[in-house]
Amino acid sequence: MQTGSMCGRFANDAKVDEMIQEFVAQGGDYRDWRPQYSIAPTQVIPIVRERQNRDTGEVTRSVDAAVWNFHPSFMKESKRPQFNTRIETVASNGLWKGAFASSRCLVPMRGYYEWTGEPGHKQAFFLHGEQPMLAAAGIYTARKVGDGWEVSTSIVTREARDASGEVHDRMPVFLDRDAWDEYLAPVKLDDAGKEHMVALLDAESEKVASTIASYEVDRKVNNSRTADPEDPSLIEPLD
Repeated sequence: MQTGSMCGRFANDAKVDEMIQEFVAQGGDYRDWRPQYSIAPTQVIPIVRERQNRDTGEVTRSVDAAVWNFHPSFMKESKRPQFNTRIETVASNGLWKGAFASSRCLVPMRGYYEWTGEPGHKQAFFLHGEQPMLAAAGIYTARKVGDGWEVSTSIVTREARDASGEVHDRMPVFLDRDAWDEYLAPVKLDDAGKEHMVALLDAESEKVASTIASYEVDRKVNNSRTADPEDPSLIEPLD
């Protein structure tokens, strides 16, 4: 199954309270989130992150809104959204490495889409795990926009395998529950720490990748502009 080189569309049909419960977060201010079955780059999505209070040292985990288009303050306006980050360069590339060192997050999702075939005749597949919620590794950044701060995020991807052992191009780096705490901890990683974290992501995502299964879905999901993001039939298996 050959496909594009990225994770460019996914579904997250969880409510904020379900995400707060699943990720053992103290809360979150993303109250206007509505479950979505077709999420495309540049849209606003929920992320799970931990931050430390400078005064008290207390660490809180929350579900927050972020634009799925990584845009650090030092980056000039770009026509091309930056929504995926390769695990191979996340620790070394100048655009990503600062966030990977200190601003790591999880991106909850039900699953993601892939396509095969020729343009105009592409067949959509939905890839999902054994549980209703997957946790993809992400990085985030914040920049001043007008009077406020805009948080933006990117999903870390790796060379892909699925449960049947088929090799695709790329897939999100998914983390098992036992790695969440270490990945989210708001500590700044030095070079050795970044190397260790990449190894952790690689090993963890290898485990989860072997549990990912796929099935064909209706082609109406193919066009992100016409697919109704709140239509649950988008992720229903084709007969």
